[in-house]
Amino acid sequence: MKKNLTYNLIWLALIVLGYVALYVAYSAGMVNLFLDNILVQIGINVILAVGLNLIIGFSGQFSLGHAGFMAIGAYGAALVSMSMPTYGGFFLGMAVGVILAGIVAVAVGIPTLRLSGDYLAIATLGVAEIIRILLINFKDITNGPSGLFGIEPFVDWQMVYGFMAITTLLIVNYIRSGAGRATMAIREDEIAAEAMGVNTTKYKVMAFAFGAMTASIAGSLYAGYLQSIAPKDFAFTKSVDILILVVLGGIGSVTGTFIAAILLGIINMYLQDFGTLRMIIYALALIILMIFKPGGLLGTKELSVKKIVDKFKKGDDQNASVGN
Repeated sequence: MKKNLTYNLIWLALIVLGYVALYVAYSAGMVNLFLDNILVQIGINVILAVGLNLIIGFSGQFSLGHAGFMAIGAYGAALVSMSMPTYGGFFLGMAVGVILAGIVAVAVGIPTLRLSGDYLAIATLGVAEIIRILLINFKDITNGPSGLFGIEPFVDWQMVYGFMAITTLLIVNYIRSGAGRATMAIREDEIAAEAMGVNTTKYKVMAFAFGAMTASIAGSLYAGYLQSIAPKDFAFTKSVDILILVVLGGIGSVTGTFIAAILLGIINMYLQDFGTLRMIIYALALIILMIFKPGGLLGTKELSVKKIVDKFKKGDDQNASVGN
């Protein structure tokens, strides 16, 4: 118990240190509007990719519907905050989006998660497209293909950083819990897990719903920061963008997801001056990275505070033994 408390305090200290570093950079005027946009987008992408990694990397389900759940959160927060232009209204809209995304994920997950591989990918892609088409056709509520404008700017880098830290900690703790171990057992061998008494449908749906709810949070932050959204923002290509982050960082590595999101954010920043060539160079960079690192930047490796602390303790014990 004391060890777990120590590890959690170390992670909390690292989170606070990161916040302080960013706060100092903003206060010193080192971050302009362009760089602020890059940092916020990186934070939102981390939330999206970590949630999708839970579905793909830890439960072994291949989903292409993340953009749809992101859209639910974006429109939920936008619609409520526009009718209640306060922080309370924004967070209420975020909560509505999270609940709705969870309900949709469970309703979709129970029948579709019996599928696997390409069939599941097609099914989840279909769900995302259904959500996008509904947003286009419910013109009286969503303003159709034109989208929503004039959303109150409630989101800043501090809010994104906070939700990035909270969602990541929740997902990491879920992975390390009994439910998380059951989920990973299903990933390794679903038949064996079921034979051992694991309710495979239950844990797959739980992971799918959890990932969908984090995507909804990211969508709310996206809407509150950009102040305008449209159905085209949540097309198939958005799901692919999130999938690229997961694959590039390493399927099954939360640390890799962070590194991939930061790396691609930096690449995008430096490619802004290349105009139409930007996407070609971006694609080539991804191809080169995947050729030399086919398993992703980190594979399934994680940055473990526990291992670092244990290593130092082991070194201290060895030094003490030698001294004696």
